[in-house]
Amino acid sequence: MGDAPSLAACLRSLRAVVFDTDGVLLDSARVHAAAWQGAFDACLAAAGQRPFDPVDDYRRYVDGLSRQDGAAGFLASRGLDLPLGDPADPPGTATVWAVAARKEELFTELLRAQGIVAWPGTVRLLHVLRHRRMPCAAVSASRHAAELLAAAGIDGLFEAVVDGNEARRLALPGKPDPALFVEAARRLGVPAGDTAVVEDALAGVEAGRRGGFGLVVGVDRTAGPVGAAALRRHGADVVVTDPGELLTSGEG
Repeated sequence: MGDAPSLAACLRSLRAVVFDTDGVLLDSARVHAAAWQGAFDACLAAAGQRPFDPVDDYRRYVDGLSRQDGAAGFLASRGLDLPLGDPADPPGTATVWAVAARKEELFTELLRAQGIVAWPGTVRLLHVLRHRRMPCAAVSASRHAAELLAAAGIDGLFEAVVDGNEARRLALPGKPDPALFVEAARRLGVPAGDTAVVEDALAGVEAGRRGGFGLVVGVDRTAGPVGAAALRRHGADVVVTDPGELLTSGEG
């Protein structure tokens, strides 16, 4: 029987950890990407453009961002100058908010059909952190984060959750601004300099660096050199293919 897992050296001097939700805690990034693909492709087809790439385009333009910011940024990257519209716009292609609403509609349908699970390596890390009494927070631009964490059965492993609902209530700017992470660290009662951020989105890694966090861990589940290099360029101190790699003794 192997030794009990312990934390990697890069985490041992820190006092708290803040985790991104989609792609780090939950296997939900693929669901978000598929929903964005369905919402964007209707606009792109009408303009005679190539489809949305659920890997490269998702990572570059929408991963980690609020729905409005993600929709606006990607559409602008393709030269599609849609009016902003209003948050009450119904799902469609006429405005940025309509495209965002269509993404939300598709995301909900996909979740109902597929469900959601937590990444096992991250769950192992969370249990070790809990055993060491290192408080953890979950952060997400999505308003679904709290319910998804509960559905995956890991909501009890966090002392704080700062999601899209809290961001809206507190008027917190989205990533790459560090406000979401800073608010999470504040709720944990630990300074940013003594807190680690674990994030898979380029905008989120940049937010961790801008916020002065003691350690920024980039998660590249593609295990490719391009993704790892991009995470480092945006400010990751360490890049792993799974947060479970932040455990030692061969059980992470």
